[in-house]
Amino acid sequence: MRDVVFTWPGRPRFTMSIDEFTVERGERLLLIGPSGGGKSTLLSLLAGIVTPDDGSVEILGTNLSQLSPAARDQFRAEHFGIIFQMFNLLPYGTVIDNVLLPLSFSKSRRDNVERNSSAAGQAARLLASLGLQPEQIAKHRASSLSVGQQQRVAAARALIGGPELIVADEPTSSLDRISQQEFLELLFNDAGKAGSTLIMVSHDETLASDFTRVVHLDDIAKTEREQS
Repeated sequence: MRDVVFTWPGRPRFTMSIDEFTVERGERLLLIGPSGGGKSTLLSLLAGIVTPDDGSVEILGTNLSQLSPAARDQFRAEHFGIIFQMFNLLPYGTVIDNVLLPLSFSKSRRDNVERNSSAAGQAARLLASLGLQPEQIAKHRASSLSVGQQQRVAAARALIGGPELIVADEPTSSLDRISQQEFLELLFNDAGKAGSTLIMVSHDETLASDFTRVVHLDDIAKTEREQS
């Protein structure tokens, strides 16, 4: 990211400015900042969900600002796995339906999976590696799962097909410390196997020791809010 300026319209308006921010391939990066401080805005810029008013966001050699909205959506589907804070599972879809969903939008991720096994088989292996027994929950609706189970299904959905980048928006905020640690170890293991870069945001400073690099939002971004 270089010379980025982005403004959310509204009352009060929120503006973020970033002179330069770089993430290297294979990093396990934790972005720390207070709630409401702009962490989710930064992730939205990185993933091309929104585009800057000025400056450039370049991912894997592609300037996202130069893509059409449809092309950005396709780029994100091909190269990003996203773990949302509220998981965003399809509530009435089965566990397997949810894990396989990204393959419906990404040919490259689907090809990565089918090169070595069936899609359902890969989904089952991911679920098992994340501490879930597929034979017990694969046909369950996502809405019937516990918070911890939904979190792991969301992680499997992000990881399937080996996307180059995994972006996680405070995925451990609803878990106790032991559950947080277990989840992170499983996530690191599977992201490492896929060679994925992991970018996670949190307000929790105690997670810092688990990552290869820690960045505080205030060190890379200036934010301003208009008074209403």
